[in-house]
Amino acid sequence: MKIEIRELTKDYGSFRALDKINLSFEEGMHGLLGPNGAGKTTFIRILSTLLPKSSGEVYYDGISVEDKKEIRKIIGYLPQEFSFYPGFTVYETLDYFASLSNIKLSKKEILDRLEMVNLQELWRAKTKTLSGGMKRRLGIAVAMVGDPEVLIVDEPTAGLDPEERIRVRNMLSQLGKTKTVLLSTHIVEDIALSCKSLSILNKGKLIYNGTVKDVIKRAEGYVWNLTLDYVEYLEYMDKYNIISTVVDGDKVSLRLLSNEKPAINATGVSPTLEDAYMILIKEAQIGCSAEF
Repeated sequence: MKIEIRELTKDYGSFRALDKINLSFEEGMHGLLGPNGAGKTTFIRILSTLLPKSSGEVYYDGISVEDKKEIRKIIGYLPQEFSFYPGFTVYETLDYFASLSNIKLSKKEILDRLEMVNLQELWRAKTKTLSGGMKRRLGIAVAMVGDPEVLIVDEPTAGLDPEERIRVRNMLSQLGKTKTVLLSTHIVEDIALSCKSLSILNKGKLIYNGTVKDVIKRAEGYVWNLTLDYVEYLEYMDKYNIISTVVDGDKVSLRLLSNEKPAINATGVSPTLEDAYMILIKEAQIGCSAEF
């Protein structure tokens, strides 16, 4: 399944939420990354047929997103916020949402879908008893009820503990082996560990579209480790973009961004996706190659 976006624009009055977005992606896990307010949710709601575009085109294997009936046959969508009837069991919830989609599932088919998200042993449990991560996994099962070719998920790991985040992330990666999965998030780690390609939005503009490997390569030579005493650290806070700090007694170890070696004892280190992401956002803010 190939998704093509051409000159996609969305305006809310005088405010432009998406500004002439052009990109395409196919089968596998594709990440959509950006800070809060970047336009990610607007973008995926348009792709999910839930929000009309102002201009531009979106196609699924040549089918326009404006053909809602056909598009909804081939996509599954998990929004950031959703809820279930608390008195329904896990089994009843999946059966109910299948009925809403005019899909008749046998008991075996429902249990098979619950097994896919590792909830088969809880099929009789009330949804009100589920943890946040379990509800997210049930949400994925609901989105996959019609076995869609495309799965679109918005912030699926937000608010989850580390163990559940890993479970959900691994589940989506598994689905990405046979389907097109679009993962929208502001959590860089989720993209780094699950997606080969990504798009980065900032203030409604597409500032990067390519592979995770290539965007990390762009950050080489910009990332440094440096150990300082606390007084020096306070001075560096005002001068550099600091990614992380580790305090050890009266010493502070910094990971920072700089296009030049920030001190004699600074050591260059291999960049991560988070480093590259911070550089791109900084460049977008100042409108040119970043100076740190």
